[in-house]
Amino acid sequence: MPTERVQLYDTTLRDGSQMEGISLSVEDKIRITRKLDELGIEWIEGGFPGSNPKDAEYFRRLKNTQLKTAKVSAFGGTRKPGVTCETDANIQSMVAAETPGVTLVGKASMYQVENVLETEGEENLSMISDTVKYFKGLGKTVYFDAEHFFDGFHADPDYSLQCLATAARAGADCLVLCDTNGGMTTPAMLKAIEAVKERTPDTPLGIHCHNDAGLAVANSLAAVEAGVWQVQGCVNGYGERCGNADLLTVMANLKIKMGFDVVDDEQLARLTEVSHYVSELANMVPDSQAPYVGASAFAHKAGYHVAGVMKDPNAYQHIDPQIVGNQGRVLVSELSGQRNLLMKLEEIGMDYPFTQHEIKQLLDRVKERESIGYQFEGAEASFELLVRRTMPGYRPPWDIDDFVIMERRRPGKDGADHELQAEAVIKVRVDGQMQHTAADGNGPVNALDLAARKALTAFYPVLQHVKLVDYKVRILDTQAATGAPVRVLIESTDGTRYWTTVGASTDIIEASWLALTDALEYALLPSEEAHAAVAK
Repeated sequence: MPTERVQLYDTTLRDGSQMEGISLSVEDKIRITRKLDELGIEWIEGGFPGSNPKDAEYFRRLKNTQLKTAKVSAFGGTRKPGVTCETDANIQSMVAAETPGVTLVGKASMYQVENVLETEGEENLSMISDTVKYFKGLGKTVYFDAEHFFDGFHADPDYSLQCLATAARAGADCLVLCDTNGGMTTPAMLKAIEAVKERTPDTPLGIHCHNDAGLAVANSLAAVEAGVWQVQGCVNGYGERCGNADLLTVMANLKIKMGFDVVDDEQLARLTEVSHYVSELANMVPDSQAPYVGASAFAHKAGYHVAGVMKDPNAYQHIDPQIVGNQGRVLVSELSGQRNLLMKLEEIGMDYPFTQHEIKQLLDRVKERESIGYQFEGAEASFELLVRRTMPGYRPPWDIDDFVIMERRRPGKDGADHELQAEAVIKVRVDGQMQHTAADGNGPVNALDLAARKALTAFYPVLQHVKLVDYKVRILDTQAATGAPVRVLIESTDGTRYWTTVGASTDIIEASWLALTDALEYALLPSEEAHAAVAK
């Protein structure tokens, strides 16, 4: 939903992929491109076709990818010193990408020109002018990323402004002011923007902020208020060092807080979905406290907060979470009051008529469990099971009679180093029937998981589809060294739902087992009635 006043430009596939720990495949990049197109992003920076074979392949595949409204830009630098655009391999790789637009990064700091680029100021100006003119001659939309502009401006304003004026005269469609080092304060940034507006009043401006001082989103929004037209950023704030401006946060603020219709309401409602989708492909754990889209963005823990939310959700929420596709949550912990518990039960659909005495007992049980290391804030599946196990008539789907775990250290094959082999033996009783199974695994927890599934899937075939997604161990007493109690969190999925369970013990195997059995038992909750029907 492009607007004449503000344009959204995403650089997740280029700048975002430079974040430590992120490596996107070509297929990942194509899928993210489609998702950003659906979200309503106007321009997507696809990557640097001259830098690596993966990006070159992305642009080849992009030619056969249908997008609804988004346009993709190829990224690259101005020509190198002493060569022409026609003979510069990187320039020609951008031509081969055949995108409707290109984003050219050029130095806008005399310090960078002399000490990093190792050329003269006049040659850098020629490089900017020649490259912009070259691509305009090919009919491209040209965005000029003025690298290190703000630092350069405050050190030598005349030269930095001259770089922008040169790009504007050459025909650049937008001059993007880059806080490349991410350390610019808002007043210093606004001072530079005003100087640019005076020097190049007829060319639209863009902003590209890094987050090294924690100001990327705030500076991007302040730049828009100062008249900047294009905002660049990355999904989830990914990017080099401390990341780029989080484009999802920027987008939500522009639309909800500042009244710019950069996307329509339906697209805004997909914000949380897009955040999680990209984090999954990037193999990054979602930031639970991310504004608007984080799991904790609308979570309430303190008893008096929950009391206020029960009366009016706006009491402790700045917006309705559904606007951005998120949802409100009530957390249950040792800080909880009975209102927290009542709202949590309502939230998970538990309409059992608990008495006030039962609620108090349940709350005491939660606090007792948390005192020995459990934490139910991030393990809501274990909390629901704790509640169900206190209800009359609840029957555990199985009973564990016994299990044994053995670790063997044996010589590796073909003279390799010694290797450890784990084996688990388990006795499980289901409806009075004993299952005695064993399994080898990649470590004791994996062996125990495989042995339990082997015993249980004969009774509950649905468990075949349950997969462990994440496994976390937290030491609870750093002073106790190897004797410390631990908390284990396990995230699981059946392909449709995701849930997290918790176990705590001074024995890491027991803590893992408690979280694992909760994960498997929770997977059966939707199918209990079907199982009962089969049993009859």
